[in-house]
Amino acid sequence: MKIVIVGAGKVGFTLAQKLTQEEHDVIVIEKDDERRSIIEDHLDVMTVAGNGASPRLLKDIGIADAGMMIAVTDSDEVNMIACLAAKQAGVPKAIARVRNTEYLEQDCQSFGKTFGIDLIINPEMVTAVEISQILKTPAALDVEDFAGGKVRMLEVKIRVGSPFSGKPLRELSLPPNVLIAGILRKDKMIIPHGGDQIEDNDCVFFLGEKEAICGMEDLFIEKRTKLERILIIGAGRIGRYLTLILENSGYTVKVIDKDRRRCEELAKAVDKAMILCGDGTDMELLTEEGIGDFDAVVCLTDDDKLNLLVALTAKHFGAQKTFARVGRPEYISLMEQVGVDVVFSPRLLTAGAILRQVRRGEIVSVMLFEGSKAEAIELDIGKGNRLVGKRLKDLKFPQRALVGAVVRDQQTILPNGDTVLQVGDRAIIFTLPDRAAKVLDFLEGRE
Repeated sequence: MKIVIVGAGKVGFTLAQKLTQEEHDVIVIEKDDERRSIIEDHLDVMTVAGNGASPRLLKDIGIADAGMMIAVTDSDEVNMIACLAAKQAGVPKAIARVRNTEYLEQDCQSFGKTFGIDLIINPEMVTAVEISQILKTPAALDVEDFAGGKVRMLEVKIRVGSPFSGKPLRELSLPPNVLIAGILRKDKMIIPHGGDQIEDNDCVFFLGEKEAICGMEDLFIEKRTKLERILIIGAGRIGRYLTLILENSGYTVKVIDKDRRRCEELAKAVDKAMILCGDGTDMELLTEEGIGDFDAVVCLTDDDKLNLLVALTAKHFGAQKTFARVGRPEYISLMEQVGVDVVFSPRLLTAGAILRQVRRGEIVSVMLFEGSKAEAIELDIGKGNRLVGKRLKDLKFPQRALVGAVVRDQQTILPNGDTVLQVGDRAIIFTLPDRAAKVLDFLEGRE
């Protein structure tokens, strides 16, 4: 598919990188010479200098032949106009990053239709929803649902002394309809086999029927404590959205931010949450506010180092779970290794949310995990698919990839070598990023 990306910032770069790996024809439009040169130096994509909202420029690059427009510049207005111009040129799908709350206070769907936008992505809202989802599952580092909520993937960290440690996978007693899809060990993702074993401090990805996965959560919590009291450091857009989501869900929330204007605006928007104006990195203030008494501490400042410092301080004083925002995804593994429970990048979450909309053939969605160290491909099995009517063990399926779950007639099936896929099945495939293109080629009969 020919895809036009307007904006070569962090999100634009990540999207171009991923879409190129999946062998899409990518064109990146960027007016900033430095950003454009970074794309040119690192990726094999076509770049164009100029304003992505210019109808003349879009015509010159052949926008009418594009299957999708993704506008992710720093300007909401440029993104919306670019999508409008693309739609008028006949582009089937247009996606825009829109951050201004004044635009988003309206109904997003009707607002988007006015500008011809098929999907509006708000990075801060995407991040806040992701954090809230993890908070609802105390044992989890990440939670993702597939097939309309029938299949769930749960990422957990194996504590020292866990009954899961030191045993070959084939000897583990897992609930029916649950398997281990991946193991992250010392920054390396492993697609496991029966002879592999889990070690202390591994991050393990369990995939299976949602109800069965939910029933496993107690196995990974040292003390069964529901996360109820949440401290948020930073009242920016993410902090604002997260506070409102958590308050509406019944959590007790306290927010600390040194920007008085932000604090006053948030205080007007909440009913019960406590908003404090102060330096969220001041150890004396954090101690006075009882940072160790909170069930979870979420660090959302723009400074990666400060987020790490506060998260580790909270852990030291006894907080059950810590979250840290990072601007540079390469810091994710480092922060996790030194003790932060959940490290997230709004850039990667936004890119992942957009990538889910980029369909190729029978693919429904693509989800990224652990800073793009693994991905899950959800696809519908259609008539003519090479998987139909054959046992999985008879297929030369690419290495370092596995069919983790199948939904058939509203029922979740845990496949094995003798499983035969049928037309109408929904399959979830777990794979490493460098194998994703080969998996897609295999599914489409090119390998």
